[in-house]
Amino acid sequence: MDKELVLNPNRVVAYLGKPAKEFTKADIIRFISENEIRMVNFMYPAGDGRLKTLNFVINNLAYLDAILTCGERVDGSSLFPFIEAGSSDLYVLPRFSTAFLDPFAEIPTLSLLCSYFNKDGEPLESSPEHTLYKACKAFNEVTGMEFQAMGELEYYVIAPDDEMFPATDQKGYHESAPYAKFNEFRTQCMAYIAQAGGQIKYGHSEVGNFTIDGMIYEQNEIEFLPVNACDAADQLMVAKWIIRNLAYQLGYDITFAPKITVGKAGSGLHVHMRIVKDGQNQMLDGGVLSATARKAIAGMMKLAPSITAFGNTNPTSYFRLVPHQEAPTNICWGDRNRSVLVRVPLGWAAKADMCQIANPLEGPSNYDTTQKQTVEMRSPDGSADIYQLIAGLAVACRHGFELENALEIAEKTYVNVNIHKAENADKLNSLAQLPDSCAASADCLERQRAIFEKHNVFSPAMINGIINKLRSYDDKTLRRDIEGNQDEMLKIVRRFFHCG
Repeated sequence: MDKELVLNPNRVVAYLGKPAKEFTKADIIRFISENEIRMVNFMYPAGDGRLKTLNFVINNLAYLDAILTCGERVDGSSLFPFIEAGSSDLYVLPRFSTAFLDPFAEIPTLSLLCSYFNKDGEPLESSPEHTLYKACKAFNEVTGMEFQAMGELEYYVIAPDDEMFPATDQKGYHESAPYAKFNEFRTQCMAYIAQAGGQIKYGHSEVGNFTIDGMIYEQNEIEFLPVNACDAADQLMVAKWIIRNLAYQLGYDITFAPKITVGKAGSGLHVHMRIVKDGQNQMLDGGVLSATARKAIAGMMKLAPSITAFGNTNPTSYFRLVPHQEAPTNICWGDRNRSVLVRVPLGWAAKADMCQIANPLEGPSNYDTTQKQTVEMRSPDGSADIYQLIAGLAVACRHGFELENALEIAEKTYVNVNIHKAENADKLNSLAQLPDSCAASADCLERQRAIFEKHNVFSPAMINGIINKLRSYDDKTLRRDIEGNQDEMLKIVRRFFHCG
């Protein structure tokens, strides 16, 4: 048996001795039968951005075979706002490659993520996971390459303040215990996420920490490795579910809200992307950013105003997207610059063998560091519908390859300075701005919707639903209206505290 698979943290992978992508129905039945699994959970994303769950007791092998083969019927009108009650029946069918043991269930339980199908047995055009699948398929058909992604999942842990070893306010970045209070909680979350199939890069405490009314708020982050974009979305959805469940067990509260209070770090959901062909990363060419990468960036520059409709979905999102913070406000990109919308992070392009320099006993490493280069979209936050967001980014990157002047757009929107410094005012004034409200994002999506609907990626019904929801907040002047009014802001934050 492959040693790498035996050591895989996902017990289903380790037991079956094969990658999750190769799981069959027979494999799932075998694992359940030989490991005394007593229940099966179907899990699927709904219109509120959360995973829903359907529980099955395993009565016998025939029943197990039936649910794995035929799925089950659910009420679509209770899951999605765009489905009418008169024709609401949908099917949910499990995807065997997503199987994992539920780490919270007292009764041994195997969970699987599901896809939606309509009454005719066809994939539901407006479902979140199928929209992302279509976006990735269209990207491949247009470019001949694979779209990969990974997320930086930021969140606050909230618990009573013990007043011991207080952290330095807004200086929590990569802090160690005992000044960081929830490192053990984060590492346990990471272990559970890995057991559920999540490909984690690392975890750490983040900048934000403060105390309000005797409660400590500590910001943390779990970052993933780049994988196929559909898998990336699945992993983020399961991760949010795991973080919330473990917090509930331990008596903590958790929020992925984009902004909690004025003057303290907000939480984003930065998404890194790379484009792969024949297993090789295409983001660099000769050690510099490739034309492929710059075309993808140009597409994001063009569609940035409407991507906020997927990635910044409630009024508090726009309390985070304000000038002079690390969150972006202008449509531009740059190298290692945290004031830009799309950042090209440090990518190991240096010629020096740093491993050998740090460890003189080592020989040359000869490691292909080009695989590590990504580009990062910094506007999204935890309110995002993860599938819609990554689908929107796939559309934007694909659109860059469809633009005749993509490289020119990339050139014009590139910045290599801090645009918020006074001496760079001319550059700042030349750049377009991101929307400042849900209402403005809805207007931008309305104007650019044809690009998202192209190749049948986003259905008109889904786009209509997103626009209507954003406009329902009636927040066109909200940020200006409550500026400086902390009490009003906190009321709105509490309303959207458990978003996404």
